[in-house]
Amino acid sequence: MKDKLKRFFLDLLFPKTCFGCQKPETYLCQDCEAILEVSDIHKKLKTEHLSDLYFALEHKKPLIKNLIQQFKYQPFVKELAKPLSSLIINHFQLIEKNKNDFKDFIAIPVPLYIKRLKWRGFNQAEEIAKHISSFFEIPLINNVLIKKHKTLVQTELTGRKREENVLNAFQCENKEIIKNKSILLIDDIYITGSTTTECARTLKNSGAKKVIGIVVAITEPK
Repeated sequence: MKDKLKRFFLDLLFPKTCFGCQKPETYLCQDCEAILEVSDIHKKLKTEHLSDLYFALEHKKPLIKNLIQQFKYQPFVKELAKPLSSLIINHFQLIEKNKNDFKDFIAIPVPLYIKRLKWRGFNQAEEIAKHISSFFEIPLINNVLIKKHKTLVQTELTGRKREENVLNAFQCENKEIIKNKSILLIDDIYITGSTTTECARTLKNSGAKKVIGIVVAITEPK
């Protein structure tokens, strides 16, 4: 009852409309979702700490830029997780990847700093991870990788400054959970890879066997 009442007032104060065409009752309508070009090929991306990276879209179209921006920074768009996750799932279906390909993995979202999490009310990466872990039928673990201090907003930085901003910003607790485990590290976007790479480094240094990244969109696929 409490959740329904909260939803009622949120809809009243912040009516739900499509970020593409302003159609009511949804953040992403079927027509707008259909114009997003989900990748039907897998472009291998390997870094020092990431074994691979999967992404559904290139971060080019104004619509996907707006969706990511809203989902990343607005506090009342938690439900955007479902259509954004559907884009990722669609990508995996197009490249014929299923639960058997990741049956021994665990899903871990890129964490938010605790104060930001309390302000927002949800972690966008974790909301995506819920859908992805359900699709692959693997455990979702949110009590291992944590963000231990506040960092500057990455979009306000460039190049080396991004790497310096997140260096040693994360740590692992309950390390026994990830010892010798393969991990799907899930986030919303991969820009320069600084955050994803730092999280992967932290996980590998804490005992993880392999880390593969999954994001909705990437800025410059290699």
